[in-house]
Amino acid sequence: EGGDKMADGGGGAPEGWGGLSLLGLAPGAPSCPHGPALLFVKTSQGKEEGRKFYACSACRDRKDCNFFQWENEKVSEARLAAREEYNRIHQPFFTHRQNVERYENFVQLPLSKRRFCQECQQLLLPAEWENHLDHQFLCGISNAQLKSPSELLHPLENKKTNAQYLFTDRSCRFLLDLIINLGFRRVLSVGTPRLHEIIQSKTSQEDDFRVRSLLLDIDFRYSQFYMEDEFCHYNMFNHYFFGGEAARETCRKFLRQDNGEGVIMVTDPPFGGLVEALASSFKKLMAMCQEAEEGGDNSQEMPMFWIFPYFFESRILEFFPSFKMMDYQVDYDNHALYKHGKSGRRQSPVRIFTNLTPSMIVLPVEEGYRFCAICQRYVSSGNQHCEICNSCTSKDGRQWKHCVLCNKCVKPSWFHCNNCNCCALQNHACEEAGTGCFVCGKAGHKRSTCPSLSRT
Repeated sequence: EGGDKMADGGGGAPEGWGGLSLLGLAPGAPSCPHGPALLFVKTSQGKEEGRKFYACSACRDRKDCNFFQWENEKVSEARLAAREEYNRIHQPFFTHRQNVERYENFVQLPLSKRRFCQECQQLLLPAEWENHLDHQFLCGISNAQLKSPSELLHPLENKKTNAQYLFTDRSCRFLLDLIINLGFRRVLSVGTPRLHEIIQSKTSQEDDFRVRSLLLDIDFRYSQFYMEDEFCHYNMFNHYFFGGEAARETCRKFLRQDNGEGVIMVTDPPFGGLVEALASSFKKLMAMCQEAEEGGDNSQEMPMFWIFPYFFESRILEFFPSFKMMDYQVDYDNHALYKHGKSGRRQSPVRIFTNLTPSMIVLPVEEGYRFCAICQRYVSSGNQHCEICNSCTSKDGRQWKHCVLCNKCVKPSWFHCNNCNCCALQNHACEEAGTGCFVCGKAGHKRSTCPSLSRT
């Protein structure tokens, strides 16, 4: 089972390095093609703090983006100019405005002349066919296909950078029905292209459909299908709008409509992403919403659904203490493991974290969810209320058991180990329990919460 592992490095971190800690966005940080780099610090056992460096915010694998710079490094004018040029040529070939114009020309074409290049992942106008003669392409692109770009585009499945796992129809429709029933009129879709897509589709087909969506996504390919007030090219790891102040203003205007009321943010980040960086960006989006017009209520936190695996619960609550985890299992079309309806440990671990009152989140009874009157929330069928904990304690859909010695409920496959003085898997290695924090060597906490580290 997973966790927030930073040890494989941020962006261009030198290979073979052990513990890294994120310090966040620093003023005047250098940029790579993915926007301003994040500041990290290398940590080694027994030492308080190592050397600081900048690395790519979005890519944690050097093969995807090898940007690296020491914090105190003096960079020559020539290298700065070369870096600027590198960043420029690694931006998309067309601007969003150009893509909008191309789309308007594309929809005017007869079906026989509508082509999509599968290799370049691009809608083609007839004048461009010649440049793509040796590429595979799809012909006769229908209006229905244009309204479902997530099915036309190849998902980007790099787990650490894009991890474009797309909601199943079941999860997508559940989220939309929930949003409508809760009375929201606007959805800020951060990295949720399929939810945005279904909202856009309903808007064009149903006259009385009142929900609107703005998609923020790092995948610029979506700019081929959406207007500038429907999509912003955005990096959720450093809160960077590639379209500059105009795109930021589009987002700000969308959030501030009706004095910031009636809007909810739904986000589905890559599970390999750094929780600290994501939380920082989400707080900035929330702040954007709270800057409502004069007379508006800006004390309320923007409602949010953060979709993430249950084993990140403590990390999310660290940054958003008001959040609660719902039992609903979110599943994905193109992910072999994250499927709803499987039994035991094969169930999807992906959940909805929200700052809304749990009793408001009604889960489908036909899927086995039921309402716990004591906890005042819907829970999965296997999540039995523990009289001692006075809570429905299961996180993974299975029925958990109470350990009197640990004074808490644990997974059914865990047993109390007298050597470790806690519950663990039966075949675990006891000696590992004695190892201390990677940074300071002391027991009682993990590296990520070490008091010796400077943290954002």
